[in-house]
Amino acid sequence: MASEDADENVGRGTEGPAGTEPAQGAGNAGPSAGGPVDPEIAAAVAAAGAAGPGSGETVRIDSWIWAVRLIKTRSQGATACRGGHVRVNGERVKPAYSLRVGDEVRLRNEGRERIVIVKRLIRKRVGAPVAVQCYIDNSPPPPPRETVAPAGIRDRGTGRPTKRDRRDMERLRGVTPPGFSSGMSGPEGRPRGR
Repeated sequence: MASEDADENVGRGTEGPAGTEPAQGAGNAGPSAGGPVDPEIAAAVAAAGAAGPGSGETVRIDSWIWAVRLIKTRSQGATACRGGHVRVNGERVKPAYSLRVGDEVRLRNEGRERIVIVKRLIRKRVGAPVAVQCYIDNSPPPPPRETVAPAGIRDRGTGRPTKRDRRDMERLRGVTPPGFSSGMSGPEGRPRGR
């Protein structure tokens, strides 16, 4: 009798003892999963599912943007909301705003605007590979980093810079105000005196 049940389960494509099916999302890569999934990521995704709100519970916007790693701390998320840097569906929100799946979140942080659409609600902070699965990122690409030639880098072992070297480095960096003379004379070109 037990062998007949096992034969039926093999015929249906299920695996496991006594006809139990494998857990969904636990690293099983089927044709709909899009390829093999790393078991560690699958475990983290399962943990993120457990970190989600229960039935009828909501997730605060400041908590969610922290949990999906759009900002570094939750208090920064609350501050960003109070400062008007977080918008949900085009409107400014308070830190306690209840977020829903499908909402568009716009966040201005560190000189960059992030535009994401909520796919999954989570309350606890998760790892980066799992966090990117909780939203769809529609952000514009970050601005390219400008390659700045290092000004004033000295060779190793040349000793401390002299006063003249320091002034030259400041002039290259643009620290010395324009019209400021680096010599011994005052601003009008006359020698300083008593």
